[in-house]
Amino acid sequence: MTSISEFVHHHYRHFNAAAMIDAADAYTKHLDEGGVMFMTLAGAMSTAELGLSLAEMIRRDKVHAISCTGANLEEDMFNLVAHDHYVRVPNYRELTALDEENLLARHLNRVTDTCIPEEEAIRRIEHVILDVWAAADAAGKQYFPHEFMYQVLRGGKLDKHHQIDPKDSWLVAACEKNLPIIVPGWEDSTLGNIFASHCITGEIRNVHTVRTGIEYMMLLTEWYEKTSANASIGFFQIGGGIAGDFPICVVPMLQQDLQKEDTPRWGYFCQISDSTTSYGSYSGAVPNEKITWGKLSADTPKFIIESDATIVAPLIFACVLEQ
Repeated sequence: MTSISEFVHHHYRHFNAAAMIDAADAYTKHLDEGGVMFMTLAGAMSTAELGLSLAEMIRRDKVHAISCTGANLEEDMFNLVAHDHYVRVPNYRELTALDEENLLARHLNRVTDTCIPEEEAIRRIEHVILDVWAAADAAGKQYFPHEFMYQVLRGGKLDKHHQIDPKDSWLVAACEKNLPIIVPGWEDSTLGNIFASHCITGEIRNVHTVRTGIEYMMLLTEWYEKTSANASIGFFQIGGGIAGDFPICVVPMLQQDLQKEDTPRWGYFCQISDSTTSYGSYSGAVPNEKITWGKLSADTPKFIIESDATIVAPLIFACVLEQ
């Protein structure tokens, strides 16, 4: 066996392992038949450095649009400029409350076993993005959160601060492709909090300088209608939460609320999640439940992989990329 794909296809034959292979093969089949893929990123996948595998998926046209939390949007950029200052805490399960206070005193914000350095990551980005926020505010212009991030990357002010190869940043790859990114609930992020603070101080006069979630749904609606006219759109969901729940609803919204009954449903569905399977939660609902909401069809290829996305997603990407 000479590749990751060959290894997993040989060894991963049952249970969640088999579901992973089935999902990966169906992903490839969906693309080979002319489909496109919409991907959602929940949790802290950027701090888990998913860019190491996702960036190549974007460059190779295996991902055509993304929905992510505000945290994933910003944390890929944090890692880009401050990677060498991150602190890993392998014994994080053994930390006491006092240990956590000591990390805070060192301006280290912990995400499981990894601490994001406040000064080198968060404040470095704040100083740069505040300039583009302020420029838009002064000009009376409005942009989406991801558009501001694209402006920062294209402006080049962070280039000298890069601490990883930019090819390992999924946001850089998305920027190069001008990939559509949907960021529902961006206000629930570090930069969202920072933006609010600058509105409170009056440095930003118009709170709508950063466009809203409702406008994101309108943008997604336009993209879905245009794209689905020529191709089946798949939905690959990493984790649960708003990153997945928000965009998947664009189909029933088009069909039921806008009365566009001929709108095609999602043509492929896969979710990687360690949420307990449950009909009482969005993140734990099995795919069939989505049929009753007009999101999927009875014949939509559907997969749920109950496992850790930090392990599973890179393996699926390797299969899709034939690595």
